[in-house]
Amino acid sequence: MKRAILSIEVALCLAFGLLLSGCGEKVKADPRAEAPPPAKVEQEPDASLVKVDRPEQFPLATAGKHVAAPELNVTGTVAADISRAVPVISLASGRIVEVHARMGDTVTKGQLMMKVQSPDISQAFSDYRQAVADAALSKSQLERAKILYDKGAVAQKDLEVAEDAATKAQVTVETTTDRLKVLGADPKHPTQIIEIHAPVSGVVTDQQVTSASGTQGLASPNPFTISDLSRVWVICDVYENDMSFARIGEYAEIHLNAYPKLVLKARISSIGPVLDPALHTAKVRLEVDNPGMLRLGMFVTATFHGMQQETRATVPASAILHLHDRDWVYAPVDAGRFRRIEITAGKMLSGNTMQEVISGISPGDKVVSNALVLQNTVEQ
Repeated sequence: MKRAILSIEVALCLAFGLLLSGCGEKVKADPRAEAPPPAKVEQEPDASLVKVDRPEQFPLATAGKHVAAPELNVTGTVAADISRAVPVISLASGRIVEVHARMGDTVTKGQLMMKVQSPDISQAFSDYRQAVADAALSKSQLERAKILYDKGAVAQKDLEVAEDAATKAQVTVETTTDRLKVLGADPKHPTQIIEIHAPVSGVVTDQQVTSASGTQGLASPNPFTISDLSRVWVICDVYENDMSFARIGEYAEIHLNAYPKLVLKARISSIGPVLDPALHTAKVRLEVDNPGMLRLGMFVTATFHGMQQETRATVPASAILHLHDRDWVYAPVDAGRFRRIEITAGKMLSGNTMQEVISGISPGDKVVSNALVLQNTVEQ
């Protein structure tokens, strides 16, 4: 009997100890119990519709109003102004012995470009020296004829013949001298090698010769082309349906991918009179001052502005969902249901916090302020 009572006391003591130890422990709170339960999404027969049981978790924003002119963005290519491109030519044919410039170099007027060893120059100097010798002989004969005529030794006819020969000899000297100058040679310095100098200052945008190559004068391609790149062209292709945006004399904006903060003003100087038969596009030429960033062949974006003002909606940038190369917003339909609407997004406004909506919704419409959150809930 005593053993039973002792066992009961031991059991009570153990139970009492366990109770005291349990009271000393702190109970940890579950953070998930404090957060609102996630919204549940119900699939609708219409794929553009979604239904959630807690719509208050997706705040709404009201589309604002923005008045702006319509814009057309097209891709253009930087090209040299043809009227500012000057070829460097050699009228004398022969072999190029030295080349002192290359593609892309900036040259100044009068700078040495190349040297040509030309048989044309050798022949021209030969003709010039022969003409000078004939002129000297004709001049001596004319002086002798004048003396003889004064003494009555020759007839007047012989004097006139001598004068005519001297005149023709002098014309031959002038002709051969002009030929040497045209070929680029100096009559006072006989040589078979001539120097070709830059006719203007600019950048070498084309080179067709190398050292030891040959040139056939005007029959060969121009050895060099020097372009003044202080003002260049931008050539754009504009579709037939968008031709109303391009008007001669108006200005367009030029944007460079390499310099996103730089905006240049370009004047529309020409619109092609013939459309591309395959694409139905017209070549639109813009003229723009080059601050030094524009390089030939560079792609740029040209923005043309329309004449009529349009009223467009504006929404927070987070309200627009970029999905599958398209832009969407979520608009409330009724209690707990939202519809995904495709829109055409425009440019960013107000420091990139608001974005223009060209089509799809109107000012005053309600949209979900953060479309990505709702989209993630739908996908999960």
